[in-house]
Amino acid sequence: MGISVKNISKSYDKVMALKDISFEVKPGELFGLIGPDGAGKTTLFRILTTLLIADKGEATVAGYNVIKEYKSIRNHVGYMPGRFSLYQDLTVEENLNFFATIFGTTIQENYDLIKEIYVQIEPFKDRRAGKLSGGMKQKLALSCALIHKPKVLFLDEPTTGVDPVSRKEFWEMLKRLQKKGITILVSTPYMDEAALCDRIALIQNGNILEIDTPEVIKNSFPKTLFKVKAAETFKLIQDLGSYELTHSAYPFGEYIHFTSNNVDFNAKDLVQYLESNGHTDIEVNETAPTIEDTFMELSK
Repeated sequence: MGISVKNISKSYDKVMALKDISFEVKPGELFGLIGPDGAGKTTLFRILTTLLIADKGEATVAGYNVIKEYKSIRNHVGYMPGRFSLYQDLTVEENLNFFATIFGTTIQENYDLIKEIYVQIEPFKDRRAGKLSGGMKQKLALSCALIHKPKVLFLDEPTTGVDPVSRKEFWEMLKRLQKKGITILVSTPYMDEAALCDRIALIQNGNILEIDTPEVIKNSFPKTLFKVKAAETFKLIQDLGSYELTHSAYPFGEYIHFTSNNVDFNAKDLVQYLESNGHTDIEVNETAPTIEDTFMELSK
């Protein structure tokens, strides 16, 4: 069972959080909602998990309408919110037993689904949840979201603030869960995680900018992209910003990613311009666009 969203809009105090959002997630798909803080990701998740009501539009999750059949949805979805929301004064095992009881099941009944995650936190089963590390809290929250064997799993920025090793382990776990037939909708502000999804939707200011596979979105970048470096980075940013042939220029690691508004522009033109402005140690090379580059272009 997948997810269908049609023309969903939501506002808070006359500020539009979502503007006519429409997309579909196929059954068994790992779908990413990619965008910065404030883009509307959490609002959309709360609507799809029946915690908020949209101002307009309609949506179904696992075949159930989010308004008319909200009780059925709650029995068939797992939701891991962005902020750790388990009972911090309960132990790991007590949290798992509590959530299993709510859904009328037991840890043992659905142990096969969570065992690969639970074996990593089992040594800490008697530790209070509030005393766990960030990565362990994440694994406990995922276990609790899976304890009733949901058809659809919602994960709202699950790796924010987590160390790189735990992030990698978490995505490996998601791939294994996907193989069990669970439909997964995950949101993240990290553009590098977008490449791990089957398809992604880029979202900004409550609008969907693009929906497709990560590879297609990267290949849709419309201009020649250059990575630029010089001895004085701050002056480089200023001079590129005031250059009449600049379409875009923004920091990207140790480089500045640059595109021109001139279709016939080449690297030599840029080197000459920078040398005339007193720059030294200049590097200008064409580079392959990333999903982040495409997002920046679509956001302009």
